[in-house]
Amino acid sequence: MEAIKPILYYSIFNYPLNEDEIYRFAKTSDLARLQEELKELIDKKIIIKHHGFYVYNNDTKSAKQRLKGNKNAKEVMPKALKRAAFISKFPYIKSVQISGSLSKGYYDNDGDVDFFLITKPNRLWIARTCLIAYKKIVLQNSKKYFCVNYFISSNQLEIPEKNLFTATELATLIPVTGKALYTDFKQANNWANNYFPNIGTSKNQEIIDVKPFKISKFLEFIFNSKLGDITDNLFRKLTLKRWMSKFNDLDKQQFEIALKSTKSVSKHHPQNFQKKVIDAYNTKIKEFENTYNLKIN
Repeated sequence: MEAIKPILYYSIFNYPLNEDEIYRFAKTSDLARLQEELKELIDKKIIIKHHGFYVYNNDTKSAKQRLKGNKNAKEVMPKALKRAAFISKFPYIKSVQISGSLSKGYYDNDGDVDFFLITKPNRLWIARTCLIAYKKIVLQNSKKYFCVNYFISSNQLEIPEKNLFTATELATLIPVTGKALYTDFKQANNWANNYFPNIGTSKNQEIIDVKPFKISKFLEFIFNSKLGDITDNLFRKLTLKRWMSKFNDLDKQQFEIALKSTKSVSKHHPQNFQKKVIDAYNTKIKEFENTYNLKIN
């Protein structure tokens, strides 16, 4: 029963899928089989089709909510693309990708625009600090269109957490800048194709390269030295110390996943959303099997 898996996963976000999306996020390439399973699920009244979406648990409101969110996403996307190009002009930023709900075609007025960034090796924390300083000083700490919460370095492109959540996030990233580096990033994380063999590839021709600000070139000139090594280490230690104090309710294992702070990775997900989603998905699988006496392989 492969068809129900993406339906259950996206039902966590109250986001029903259409047939094409179910196929893209299924683990089988047998479209005819998926179509038969969808018909069976409808016949057994486990799901219904509403506004072209396959809705679980009779949650018809989610279809209306999705249509509104899709419309909002189309409206905000041009601004997000411009903001991604702007972020790329900062020191040591080599690739910017749109992540989060917007990367999945959904946006609501209470949400943020999330960005996934790749930096030059050994300068991640300088890059991050420059962006956070801009957000705090110029944007007055608003992250509405400037949520830069995940950085990796170009010398460590492979994402170590290999699970359904991270595979989904990788598969839905929208690359904006740094074409060559994004191609390397996709290759380093081709393990995600095992989860979604039908996902296809991004249109690399739409990825742009951006010239940095003059001040960025000047800062890179200053920090392309031993001073840069010292400064990058200092910024990492100061940030880590602040996070450990602020989020001391997390145990060590949770902290290392949700607030990873190495030389090559900076992740600021204090709510540990990854764990919450995986736990919620596993619960939905068990509830489905117990309620309908159907085994999900």
